[in-house]
Amino acid sequence: MYDSILVPTDGSDHAEAAVDEALDLAAETGATLHVLYVLDVRELSTLPEEQWLSVEEALDDVGDRAVGRVEERAEEVGVSVTTAVEPGIPSETIVDYAGDNDVDLVVMSTHGRTGLSHLLLGSVAEKVVRRSPVPVLVVRPEAEEE
Repeated sequence: MYDSILVPTDGSDHAEAAVDEALDLAAETGATLHVLYVLDVRELSTLPEEQWLSVEEALDDVGDRAVGRVEERAEEVGVSVTTAVEPGIPSETIVDYAGDNDVDLVVMSTHGRTGLSHLLLGSVAEKVVRRSPVPVLVVRPEAEEE
């Protein structure tokens, strides 16, 4: 059914629900799990140029730890895993990664924003759903369920 599954992560508790689902699907189908952390370049745009490097390095370290935790979990359950930390705008980078790496499914979480904050800020998951060349499974973290 799936040969390649992408799970973007930011290392947050919200992302864990998607990681759990992606690991289960990959284990069931024998798919390779791609774990992606996007180093959001918009966070660097407001800084003076001389501070970019130190902040970029710190964010890169956060990304390495986030994908590393998922990689360890995947290896524990026998799932083949590929990790990547890439700079970019999260929704665009996720969609590009899916297309460039022949991903069959994207599994990601939502932060569950609604109302005005959702309309003003937009949602990474919503943008990925609208632009993705492959199906997207959006997982709502348990704490947000009603």
